[in-house]
Amino acid sequence: MQRVILSRGLQINLVSFFADFLLAGMVFGPPIAPFLAASSVFLLPGIADIIYFMGNHVCPQPSMGLELSSPFIMAVCMRCYGTVTGLLITRIFYAVTNGKGVFWLSQYGWNGAAFASVLMMAYPWELAAQIFDLWDFNNYIVTPFGLITGLAWGLFTMPIFHFRR
Repeated sequence: MQRVILSRGLQINLVSFFADFLLAGMVFGPPIAPFLAASSVFLLPGIADIIYFMGNHVCPQPSMGLELSSPFIMAVCMRCYGTVTGLLITRIFYAVTNGKGVFWLSQYGWNGAAFASVLMMAYPWELAAQIFDLWDFNNYIVTPFGLITGLAWGLFTMPIFHFRR
């Protein structure tokens, strides 16, 4: 594991830092994009364009985002943001538990990966149900499915990204 030693013995795990940096971008980027886009301050609409570009490439339904600053919407739909929220919850939970506990799925090897994979299928199954007209897009329906996926993904990956010796 790559670590950087700073002055006075402070060590930074680069993988953990990079994962947290990306998670912060995923948490704050989509809801702040509409406000940046609505701003007339130099460069802020350009930053919003970058966030929307990324959202359009990771979200299957970015046009279903919540309208936060009329006429601008979040950069991703609530299914995707539910997934990000699940990742954030597990990151906070990992910090609180210091990575200890029976619920961290990576410690179970392939069985943990299989269990996490089954739970992560909540997102694509819900999306498929919507595509096949079993129900219409509704933020109250899609958000919990994304949350389940994010929690499963986080319960498996947080110990991998933030392992401490």
